Amino acid sequence: MGTEIQLKLGGLGLTYAKNHRGPDHGALFQPADRQRIRSDQVDYEYCEEEGEDPSPMEWAFARKLKHVVPRLQLLGFTIDLAREAYSNWVVDWKEERESLQDDDDPPIPEPLSFDEFCAFATRQSILDLDDTFLSGDEEWRDRRKPKGRFASDMAIIERIPIGFDHDDMAWSERSYFGSRVNILHPYLMLQILAGNAANLETDVTWQYGPLVENGYTAAAAFTPSARRTETFLIATEGSSDAHILRHGFELLRPDVADFFRFIDVSERHPFPGTGNLLKFAEGLAKIDVHNQTIFVFDNDAEGADAFDKLGGLTLPPNLRAILLPSLECFRSFAARGPEGDHEADINGRAAAIECYLDHRLRGYPPPRIIWTNYKRDTDTYQGSLEHKESYTRAFLKLTAEKLQASGYDTGNVERLLDTLVAECIAMASAGVAARFEAPEA
Repeated sequence: MGTEIQLKLGGLGLTYAKNHRGPDHGALFQPADRQRIRSDQVDYEYCEEEGEDPSPMEWAFARKLKHVVPRLQLLGFTIDLAREAYSNWVVDWKEERESLQDDDDPPIPEPLSFDEFCAFATRQSILDLDDTFLSGDEEWRDRRKPKGRFASDMAIIERIPIGFDHDDMAWSERSYFGSRVNILHPYLMLQILAGNAANLETDVTWQYGPLVENGYTAAAAFTPSARRTETFLIATEGSSDAHILRHGFELLRPDVADFFRFIDVSERHPFPGTGNLLKFAEGLAKIDVHNQTIFVFDNDAEGADAFDKLGGLTLPPNLRAILLPSLECFRSFAARGPEGDHEADINGRAAAIECYLDHRLRGYPPPRIIWTNYKRDTDTYQGSLEHKESYTRAFLKLTAEKLQASGYDTGNVERLLDTLVAECIAMASAGVAARFEAPEA
């Protein structure tokens, strides 16, 4: 009969393969998600009678949907892309139906809008649906039984744009629901189903134990974490920028930290400074590198100037640049220059990455910018934060255990990370959309 493997949400199958691994879903999970869970492909009663250990068959990856969603986004599968994919599918569905429509056929039903489809798909949680197996001739003849609560929703269900080749098999209320709504890419379906709060607390599982134990695939084929082609190379102006960002992800965004790679700056930065980062970006654009790369410029005079110059180039879709975000708290920041001490707006003038750290250090004065040089071409003064190395060391010493007790304010760092993540999601989503639109070979 063979061995099945599926990606599931709360027991609802979203993908299916038999006697081989099928699609690789490892990027949805992290190493801590590898665990043993009860398998519906194991005869536990037989194992108990025969004294056999079923645990090798139970190996799986399992992770709550709320922790999978951020990974889906960085893979490019966003709810906005789901909306676009649904709209495109409806167009294809209508064209297919119209091409096969005879004059005496009933009118083609108007498909559900995307919002209507999402409302139906998230009206109830997956775990609330009855998964009792119905078998036998009587049950299969009575198609109302597997439908369960959905028997009264036929007017809605008939408007779901299901393809002719869609799997219509159902043996329970839950499987019937799946046979009706699972019409898009499984990762887009997970985004849609995440619209139900209870589903967010439900496990996404990928159980590989039966496939491995039955000899169809090696255990080495099932590895967690983002694949190299799915990660983002983050290029910064200096070594401290890379260290701060790397530590920020590990400390504040551990669920997605494996998506971000940094240029090795353990000994020295290979292209330190704003000008060298700009030249590096220009060089990568010319050699058509395929890595997903984000160039991060400080929100100071030199960084803003380089960011504007890079914006004048035509970059390939896998290369993007960001300027550290402007913050309201930077609009009135202590500074010292030729005119003495004063309050200044340091956005676009002196907001290097160290400015986003918590500056409340014992034994140190309040933070202050020192204006260092005048940039004639942009008519702007460049500034630098006093004691920035001390602020950096304090942040890099933080651990997850110490963070809450220390009272360290991570708000500005999180704004910075959010800006970077949003740019990565936009890049990945554009890449997935392009693959969807590419003609089949």
